[in-house]
Amino acid sequence: MTADRTAASASAAPVSASATSASAASRAELIADTALGLLAERGMRGLTHRAVDEAAGLPLGSTSNHARTRAALLKAAVRRLAQREAAVLTPDEMPRSAGAARNGADPVAEPADALSLALHRSLTAQRDLLIARYELALEATRRPELREFYDATGRGFREPLEAMMTALGSTEPRRHARSLVAWCEGLMFSCAAGADHDAVPDRATLRIGFAELLRGMLNE
Repeated sequence: MTADRTAASASAAPVSASATSASAASRAELIADTALGLLAERGMRGLTHRAVDEAAGLPLGSTSNHARTRAALLKAAVRRLAQREAAVLTPDEMPRSAGAARNGADPVAEPADALSLALHRSLTAQRDLLIARYELALEATRRPELREFYDATGRGFREPLEAMMTALGSTEPRRHARSLVAWCEGLMFSCAAGADHDAVPDRATLRIGFAELLRGMLNE
């Protein structure tokens, strides 16, 4: 019986470790998501370890155990922000890498449609994330260690756009990708915190804008 009990314990151990790991990951996401929510609601001054514990309903000290310093907490927020923004499009909604027209189709129609969907979701369903991002971007200008981390996550968004522009036949994919990012950033700031906060463009309008940009870049 002792042998059976020992074997049972041994087989159960990996499950327990897995559950512990999943619980830790879940708590880490809760802390980071709560930090982003506080940034959007209260600004940078309202983000403290204690405030995260209270808003998340966690025992005091939980956030400090996960991210001991303010810099670590900010990095966790940036990392989570990138994850959530990257999920704005599902894999099957992403523009296909082959940009050449198929059967005479408009080569920019598909990428313009996918990009308009992503941007419209950001403007309508993720406004708080945008505000949190601007708080983090401004803080990064004062914290070199956060600046480096923030910029690294930004490259994760520009590089796929460069690949898309290359597939579409752009002669300057890096410059064109940066222009797309700048256009999106301008709209996002204007609609989240600027003069157009109450006039978010609909998806059809965004699709037209992307198509115009892409055709101009590709001399279509």
